[in-house]
Amino acid sequence: MNISVIGTGYVGLITGVGLALNNHKVICVDNNKEKVEMINSKIPPIFEKGLEEALNKTVPSNLSASDNLEKAVLDSDVSFICVGTPCDEKGKCDLTAIKVVSEELGKALAKKNSFHVVVVKSTVIPSTTEKIVLPLLEKNSGKKLGEFGLCMNPETLREGFALQDFLNPDRIILGLRGEETKKVMEEVYGKFSSQKFFCDFSEAEMIKYASNSLLAAKISFINEIGKICKKLDIDTYKVSEGIGLDKRISPFFLNAGLGFGGSCFPKDVTALIAEGKSLGVNTFLLDAVIQVNETQPKTFVDFVKKETELKNKKIAVLGLAFKEGTDDIRESRSIPVIKILLEEKAEVLAVDPKAEENMNKEFPEINYFDSSQKAVDLADVVLILTDWKEFSLLDFKDKLVFDGRNIFNKNKPLNYKGFLW
Repeated sequence: MNISVIGTGYVGLITGVGLALNNHKVICVDNNKEKVEMINSKIPPIFEKGLEEALNKTVPSNLSASDNLEKAVLDSDVSFICVGTPCDEKGKCDLTAIKVVSEELGKALAKKNSFHVVVVKSTVIPSTTEKIVLPLLEKNSGKKLGEFGLCMNPETLREGFALQDFLNPDRIILGLRGEETKKVMEEVYGKFSSQKFFCDFSEAEMIKYASNSLLAAKISFINEIGKICKKLDIDTYKVSEGIGLDKRISPFFLNAGLGFGGSCFPKDVTALIAEGKSLGVNTFLLDAVIQVNETQPKTFVDFVKKETELKNKKIAVLGLAFKEGTDDIRESRSIPVIKILLEEKAEVLAVDPKAEENMNKEFPEINYFDSSQKAVDLADVVLILTDWKEFSLLDFKDKLVFDGRNIFNKNKPLNYKGFLW
């Protein structure tokens, strides 16, 4: 099947590559010509495990990139919308890019005689597909739903494992109407053995927000439990392991530490809170999820300050990405920690296997190191802020080590301090 994917961020590029690996012919569309050239040259514009190898397998046989949206739509049977939907200052989902792309897609659909399915894969607040995307498609195409297809198909990707997750999803959520659209989407995902869950547009949109909010709630929950456990000298991770054995709970996302970051959890929970408030719904639990998460970095630094002075100290910050396996620093817990360290007049020695270049744009004034060991050797104090496994193999000698991610299974450093355990 011929497929166009509009937007080549984490979701769009992984979607395009994943579909190409399943033998679809895919055109990735982006208005950033540099990214288009990189993709066509088999160079990943983002770091993601397995992406470079996948580009080498699929470009140019099954995958290409272009900045010509109209031609991509005319040359395909299905178009995925994968543009960004960031939160504005009030926490509401910014749909500017969705609106622009929907208008352009509609104009392209006006020139097509064949049935074409538009798939919204961007994360959008419930009712967006029906009340914003659909009217724009109809207005600009001169066609009605049924003359073209529409589907809401939320992404379920973990950064660092995005390609693996796309190729082996737990489930595929398909919010759609009409048998013809259903048939097309079954063909798109024909080689996937995962359960396909069919529902309506808004239900699919809410499933995405509800899923991420529940996972974020588990993280904030175990961090609250961790604070109590620390006071009582209880091993939080033993508690996590024990409650995770309950099939109703599961062990996933019960990792106490600095909290969650990235492009999904903070944005999605905040957007759902904003939507609830606009509807007159009090979101007490979701408010608390965010509040707990926002306090974690300061709580961590306060934990460090109880053991050592920070002023004029050289502090090695190990980990800048919001999690291991990615170069993404969006909502990274390292950002507020570094801000506090600088306010305390500490000298920051920063290191990350992938995210140094991105963090340098945020903090050009701090020192960056290619070698984790060198940063540790020069430091007075070491803070572990991202769970890169390679950090657990360093020689910390007698340095004070404050672990915010519980990365050591054994052989903890001599002067080791666990945050909430």
